[in-house]
Amino acid sequence: MSYPPPVDHRAPYRPYDPYASPPGSPTGWDQPGTPVSGYPPQPGYPPPAYAAQPGHPQPGYPQPGYPQPGYPPPGYPPARTNVMAILSLVLLLFFAPASIVLGHIAKKQIRQTGEQGDGLATAGLVVGYLITAAYVLLWVVWAVLVF
Repeated sequence: MSYPPPVDHRAPYRPYDPYASPPGSPTGWDQPGTPVSGYPPQPGYPPPAYAAQPGHPQPGYPQPGYPQPGYPPPGYPPARTNVMAILSLVLLLFFAPASIVLGHIAKKQIRQTGEQGDGLATAGLVVGYLITAAYVLLWVVWAVLVF
């Protein structure tokens, strides 16, 4: 079993980094202010060499192009569906001319308020007109055949 090396007490404000090179190594990773041992740069030490190069972002957070940390903005409540558009479809089963009237009212309300349900209102209108036309055609055919 091996124990980690002792903490360097000469720099008590610098946290221990188990991946840092040993002091005196030629890599330079053990120097204060480098990305491994002193990131972000400690007070009193120069910034890392890569921060001064043009085209490289400055160290720290947030980097350009990334959002701030924290909670996302609150979402919008879900859009409401127009009640008249729903009723326009439901009344197709019972009385098609009422579906036509409610479909027109729903389309006007949707234009004014921005609610959802334009497709429902359109479907209620189209099917309502088709069913009403079929009923009228049946009445005409019945009237011609009976009289």
